[in-house]
Amino acid sequence: MTIWVDADACPKVIREILFRAAVRAREAVVLVANQPLRVPPSPFIRTIHVAAGFDVADNEIAKRVAAGDLVITCDLPLAAEVIEKGARVLSHRGEWYSAENIRPLLNMRDFMDNLRASGVQTGGPPAMTQAERQVFAGHLDRFLADLADRA
Repeated sequence: MTIWVDADACPKVIREILFRAAVRAREAVVLVANQPLRVPPSPFIRTIHVAAGFDVADNEIAKRVAAGDLVITCDLPLAAEVIEKGARVLSHRGEWYSAENIRPLLNMRDFMDNLRASGVQTGGPPAMTQAERQVFAGHLDRFLADLADRA
């Protein structure tokens, strides 16, 4: 099992939670980004540096992911693609994406894109809260504990 991280948009605080979890659980964490990233030295943590460009990191994750892997992303099209391959998806805000909820989320994303394209100012996402960090860490810990129980 590998934890794939869409690292270009992943907050540093979430990456740090993932680094600690990788070492504690002895699970592979792979950060995919189009910019160089600093990561702590560990046999469980590595990076893949991809070329700059639209969806290049997403495409690399989608190409490499396997059923049973965990993907950390807030990118809904990437989430939909890897869910189809049998991966689990957790946003860095602590929300699980699944086959049951991804379609309505994609529809809302497309609706918001259409609003922005017509000139409506929709604003960006709010700043990440401490509560969201805790929810993310809790979901990640439970996922890793369940994985260890199955081993």
